[in-house]
Amino acid sequence: MPALVLLGAQWGDEGKGKATDLLGGSVDYVVRYQGGNNAGHTVVVGDQKYALHLLPSGILSPGCTPVIGNGVVVDPSVLFSELSGLNERGVDTSKLLISGNAHIITPYNVTVDKVTERFLGKRKIGTTGRGIGPTYADKINRVGIRVQDLYDESILTQKVEAALDVKNQMLTKLYNRRAIAVGQVVEELLGYADKLAPYVADTVLVLNQALDDDKVVLFEGGQGTLLDIDHGTYPFVTSSNPTAGGACTGAGVGPTKISRVIGILKAYTTRVGAGPFPTELFDEDGEALRRIGGERGVTTGRDRRCGWFDAVIARYATRVNGLTDFFLTKLDVLTGWEQIPVCVAYEIDGKRVEELPYSQSDFHHAKPVYEMLPGWNEDISKAKTFSDLPKNAQAYVKALEEMSGAPISAIGVGPGRDETIEINSFL
Repeated sequence: MPALVLLGAQWGDEGKGKATDLLGGSVDYVVRYQGGNNAGHTVVVGDQKYALHLLPSGILSPGCTPVIGNGVVVDPSVLFSELSGLNERGVDTSKLLISGNAHIITPYNVTVDKVTERFLGKRKIGTTGRGIGPTYADKINRVGIRVQDLYDESILTQKVEAALDVKNQMLTKLYNRRAIAVGQVVEELLGYADKLAPYVADTVLVLNQALDDDKVVLFEGGQGTLLDIDHGTYPFVTSSNPTAGGACTGAGVGPTKISRVIGILKAYTTRVGAGPFPTELFDEDGEALRRIGGERGVTTGRDRRCGWFDAVIARYATRVNGLTDFFLTKLDVLTGWEQIPVCVAYEIDGKRVEELPYSQSDFHHAKPVYEMLPGWNEDISKAKTFSDLPKNAQAYVKALEEMSGAPISAIGVGPGRDETIEINSFL
């Protein structure tokens, strides 16, 4: 049962799309198990660049079946826009499967997301405004709309009525907005039913049967470990579980079937949105990382906050996910620095702390303790093996591996599909 989980080991944007795509040609199924179109993957194939938001990266690999699991929240308009864009570029999207239990992002979820975030002002979380959080809230409150509900108009109408009964009160009386008509929402959602029908399946059954038949299944997380609703830097987190455990609930596969958990690490650190970030840089180095690394959100279009590598976070990701391997991305971005700082611990109230503090207040006050590692000037984008790297680059990778607690099995030395050094096979 070769089931692999591939997830972000920082705050997201680590290059999961590149890693998933690298494996996509060798796996039978690639599964998104949480999140929605608030995630984004950039995949470069030859001279073509693809920006994926909701679809699994494996959709670009011929022979691979891409799956949107029950733990994902789906905006149908975004889904069909993305499918249309890929079809126009000659990508076959016909094998896509979507869980009938996945929840739908409705127009009122998007409205609620935008108005509540604006209302928070300085206390805003930094959401993408795409309705993700309110959709998950509806799911927990048991007033959510699932894909399967689009095929029973009576049930769909009842659920929309139940959801809008409270939301319209909030929109009109608290936010001074117009009420949303039930019939209008129902009509819009029913308009997607026929288009969705060819893709809808019992994906839990499909995936478990595939594993029983010794098919290779890759579970792809959106966002990253530090954005997990339970294990991230709460409240500056996403609304789902990108950590490894989320693959089990978000795809309906038991933990005993997971054989490997791969964490994606950027050779430095970035994050989008509000929240604590101990190694964040506000100087020329931070701007250089942003410029050279092309650090702009695939989905949000926002500039990413940039900082040096944080080994404390990497160790935490290893622990909460049970990581077996790391994929280190964007090592090439660090070319040209004489010395490269690496955060090995924090200083909190004058005390050295080696592990991520569980207290939100402590983490907000954490100051990075740096160890300086020698840099390199050689172009590494053509390196095909670990020994091709400059000695200082090799030493940097080995230091990060030792500090992070799991072997680095692959290294990204450029954005292209072929610009990867594979040290240990993931399969």
